Amino acid sequence: MHIGMIGLGKMGMNMARRLLSGGHLVTAFNRTPERINEIEKEGARGAYTIEDMITSLPAPRIVWLMVPAGKPVDEVIGKLQPLLERGDIIIDGGNSFYKDDIRHEVELKPYGIHYMDAGVSGGIWGLKIGYCLMVGGDENIYEYVEPVFKTLAPENGYLYCGKTGSGHFVKMVHNGIEYGMMAAYAEGFEILKTSPYGGSMDLSRIANLWNHGSVIRSWLLELAESAFTKDKDLSSITGYVEDSGEGRWMVQEAVDMAVPIPVISSALFQRFRSREAGSFADKVLAALRHEFVGHGVVKKE
Repeated sequence: MHIGMIGLGKMGMNMARRLLSGGHLVTAFNRTPERINEIEKEGARGAYTIEDMITSLPAPRIVWLMVPAGKPVDEVIGKLQPLLERGDIIIDGGNSFYKDDIRHEVELKPYGIHYMDAGVSGGIWGLKIGYCLMVGGDENIYEYVEPVFKTLAPENGYLYCGKTGSGHFVKMVHNGIEYGMMAAYAEGFEILKTSPYGGSMDLSRIANLWNHGSVIRSWLLELAESAFTKDKDLSSITGYVEDSGEGRWMVQEAVDMAVPIPVISSALFQRFRSREAGSFADKVLAALRHEFVGHGVVKKE
């Protein structure tokens, strides 16, 4: 298939690469031309305006967005709408709020433009391993675009979740669970580090050990092992931990639905607290987030 990709950040660039390696044609646009030049050298067609990208795509056009949630997505869709025709397809693969998806579908429907939401997990490792895709929208359009999802995902790594917004809703819950898991690992390693045995323990080897047969084995532990191998005390970073938004949305949704989520709520608030004073647990959180998503850490001066 021929896909237009808007946004060549860490995720968008590697998704374009994976699509190219899977035999798809990709026309790529980014605000900064340097990223377009880079992907052109790898076989993509570069477009230096959104208008040029749209004219290069065959009907029905498929445009995949990998831009920050909120106003940036609104602005890009606003530019696309007058350029697209009935039957064309917009897929938001960023971390948008599911209620924004519902609004976009309503706004685009009078023009006959299809809108789909795709929650994407996999971080900087997705190029090699594949991305987990959680997709919402019209099921017939999902089936039409399925070859793209199949290329981006590993085996059994993509799912039609339901009507518009469901894909990003599932991704929101996924990220909330991720917050809780990361916080539990971080607290455990802080206890190990602080204990009377902490000075003689190799945390990278403990993380490796737990991934061989234990009930808490996971990819996050592999990333913890990697982080501790690079910097055993995480002494080069602070414990400042950002949040990408989904955790806040999930806690608010839980409040609205009167569903108790004490673990995830606490994990979100821990991230807020990390910005005031660092701890070893916060350093573990920051290091894990850097390992799997490529988000920068705040280095000590």
